[in-house]
Amino acid sequence: MPKRPEELRSYRWLGTDGLRSFGHRSRLLQIGYDRADFAGKPVVGIVNTWSDANPCHVHLRTRADEVKRGVWQAGGFPLELPAMSLSENLMKPTTMLYRNFLAMETEELIRSQPIDGVVLLGGCDKTLPALLMGAISAGVPAIAVPAGPMLRGTWRGEVLGSGTDSWKYWDEKRAGTISEDDWHEIEGGIARSFGTCMTMGTAATMMSMIEALGFTLPGASSIPAADSGHARMATASGRRIVEMIFEDLTPDRILSAKSLDNAIVAHAGLGGSTNAVIHLVAIARRAGIPLTIDRFDEIARRVPVIADIRPSGRLLMEDFYYAGGMRAFLNRLSEHLELACTTVSGRTLGEEIAGAQVWHDDVIRPLDRPVSPSGGIAVLRGNIAPDGAVMKPPAADPRFLRHRGPVLAFESYDEMAAAVDREDLEVTPDHVLVLKNAGPQGGPGMPEWGMLPIPLKLVKAGVRDMLRISDARMSGTSYGACILHVAPEAYVGGPFACVQTGDVIEVDVGARRLHLDIGDDELARRRAAWTPREPRAARGYGAIFAQHVAQANDGCDFDVLGPGPALAEPEIH
Repeated sequence: MPKRPEELRSYRWLGTDGLRSFGHRSRLLQIGYDRADFAGKPVVGIVNTWSDANPCHVHLRTRADEVKRGVWQAGGFPLELPAMSLSENLMKPTTMLYRNFLAMETEELIRSQPIDGVVLLGGCDKTLPALLMGAISAGVPAIAVPAGPMLRGTWRGEVLGSGTDSWKYWDEKRAGTISEDDWHEIEGGIARSFGTCMTMGTAATMMSMIEALGFTLPGASSIPAADSGHARMATASGRRIVEMIFEDLTPDRILSAKSLDNAIVAHAGLGGSTNAVIHLVAIARRAGIPLTIDRFDEIARRVPVIADIRPSGRLLMEDFYYAGGMRAFLNRLSEHLELACTTVSGRTLGEEIAGAQVWHDDVIRPLDRPVSPSGGIAVLRGNIAPDGAVMKPPAADPRFLRHRGPVLAFESYDEMAAAVDREDLEVTPDHVLVLKNAGPQGGPGMPEWGMLPIPLKLVKAGVRDMLRISDARMSGTSYGACILHVAPEAYVGGPFACVQTGDVIEVDVGARRLHLDIGDDELARRRAAWTPREPRAARGYGAIFAQHVAQANDGCDFDVLGPGPALAEPEIH
């Protein structure tokens, strides 16, 4: 049975005859609302990560108004709640340091105020996972409005993809094959509209996975941000959240082990960002659903990469949308999906994707003609990564999928940055570049340093890929033979801390093996000689982060934010 108005959570704030409700209602009247605007209506919180400092989200100020229009149309009462905006472009040292901050803020915004259901506005890499983590913990009905990808870039007749082509042409500039003027032209043409990166970076990956999880309206994740359909989707989401509130369609009725598998299938078929592994593990953990990084590997072994999108492929998200978008993509992968999973629409995933057609087989490939037959992601283990490391094999030069080479190790990003442009650096294309102390504690926050730059002398010689290993992350728009998320990280004394220049590392992606070629006794001797390091921050949020953050294989969430008894509703006195 649908909820009655007096059963709404907000009724305790606004519907009773006590002094407190008088005060709450009088303050809404102070804003200029009429009692008819809110009396007996569900209150919809619109958690908005708009910011002038976040170019991916500059349109969300307008989208919030369009969500409000839908809420009003459906008989709800919308309240916009600004939240921290995590801009990959400007925020340092990394937005990953603040993902848990936004998740906590979202949870507490909902819990502390008369919110019956919530619309989550975000897109740039860490915002949507953070928003969803907070909403899951709060437990009210929630629907996501993805920011959407920007329009494709262009330069001298060439199509540009944000991030991916930045790295590509940066190496060409370092090699002297393009000029400073060329570089500035690229700078002006690579990001042509508001919206997220239009490659299959972390933003597009997470928007797509959250749709596959069931938390957006069908097709919402692939609509370009500048398309008029994006505004209509926002309004439709506003209408739908009101219905979800009366249906009591809470996140626990949508999120399950099967829906998590659907998200991982989507990730595999998209050739998605390695960052998604950390985020989905954290999302599952919030709901108390067991999920390990190995599940990504298991599913990737049997699901082909069929989205021909950079960096694993050739094209961009705008092409993906015109080819049929997420509904057509999921329909093509339907034999790998759990189609009975519920979505925010109230219908099953199978019902929502039924009949969706692919219009361009060169963008969303048939299963028998994939970009890669399997292996959108691989989880490697060995004596320096006992808790795992991740790699995106389709984005690497195939010769590095099985490789043995000498190590060139760096203890910090600054040491690495100072070395790679030295013409006298002793390095060959067969070397394995190793960056340590760049994980959750060491970064701090696990920055996107994992796509280590190719040393300048090799770039000038035409080298464009080599094996690189770190406990850092890398941008989802990045590419190359990069092994990431080594766990446990070096900064906390994981065996990765023991790697030294001159050692030899063996990698066999097919066997999922990452091995430092030294004896167990020598590894034990080095570990015993390791000296613990002081936390990066001694005060404030940084100190809280250092005290409570988990390692990459456990999702980098805080230990105090895991599943457990629901927090009591606030007292209203």
